[in-house]
Amino acid sequence: MNSFTDLFIRRPVLAVVVSLVIIIAGLQAIKSLNIRQYPRSDIASVSVTTVYVGASADLVRGFITTPLERAIAAADGIDYLESQSAQSSSTITAHLKLNYDSNKALSEISSKVNQVRNDLPPEAEVPVINIQPADSQFASAYLSFTSNILQANEITDYLTRIVQPRLTAIAGVQRAEILGGRTFAMRIWLKPDRMAALNVSPAQVRQALAANNFLSALGSTKGSLVQVNLTANTDLHSVQDFKNLVVRQENGVLVRLGEIADVVLGAEDYNTEVRFSGERAVFMGIFVLPNANSIDVIKRVRTELDDIQKELPTGLTGRIAYDGTEYINTAIHDVFRTLMETLLIVIIVIFLFLGSWRSVIIPVVAIPISL
Repeated sequence: MNSFTDLFIRRPVLAVVVSLVIIIAGLQAIKSLNIRQYPRSDIASVSVTTVYVGASADLVRGFITTPLERAIAAADGIDYLESQSAQSSSTITAHLKLNYDSNKALSEISSKVNQVRNDLPPEAEVPVINIQPADSQFASAYLSFTSNILQANEITDYLTRIVQPRLTAIAGVQRAEILGGRTFAMRIWLKPDRMAALNVSPAQVRQALAANNFLSALGSTKGSLVQVNLTANTDLHSVQDFKNLVVRQENGVLVRLGEIADVVLGAEDYNTEVRFSGERAVFMGIFVLPNANSIDVIKRVRTELDDIQKELPTGLTGRIAYDGTEYINTAIHDVFRTLMETLLIVIIVIFLFLGSWRSVIIPVVAIPISL
């Protein structure tokens, strides 16, 4: 009885054609192969972040973290919970079971949070719920932007308006996250002695600021030939506007914010600072989509960064501080070098033992086909 291999022995042309098809299919598979630094993991987590401005860590734990933990624990698919209560904020992380549908867990946790939303303090902000894949903790590349002229909040503002949208639009980029940035904010440093002398409380200051930060669409008015949109706009735009804000009025006497506080244009947060090579910097992490090729994506990011550097303001420089694809390229290069060395050793050993170049051709052809 003839075996399957006899067909290729009798028809060598067919054997060559099949071998070529296998090689072409393998080369095509290599080009479309998803290259990652770490294996893709289906373990995800859902984070619930709640801001309670002005509350201590104990208050946040008692009034925010504990009620939410009890509600979230009733959701399906949760392996274990992890929570952190800090000044003015609560963070609860629900680690999901292996291969559990993260979207289903997100909807269940959202419904559980909504059930206890009315039990939280009225001053607390709405909880923010996000899915965090296990492989999204580290970016594929980190960009560093430094300047000896611009402040950190000015750099952050430029990155948010110009650089971040351009990098996010690159094919294969999941998100471009700003790290260590400082967002513009009006800082009001109250003077307790002046407030006591003018009989002004912090609650009055907060109430005055909230009342003068209101925007509402009232509608429109029409004439025979003209239509005008009406807007109730009471928000403030400059430092001088904040200083002139009236916080207390009694018997015709006006107490303005500039009389009881120092008003400066600063940043929302001064608790963190990022430095690169001793210089203060603002980082931007480039996160790649799970099904994208990290090497190709970072190449496109490098090309876009070269174009961005030509348009940066005077004194602002940008460069790649860390590129995770360098390790991937090095590993791939080592694999190919090892294959070439192995093939060379096989050729030398077979030729030394058999003394025939015809015998050497067989493993030389068979090794690429088998790979």
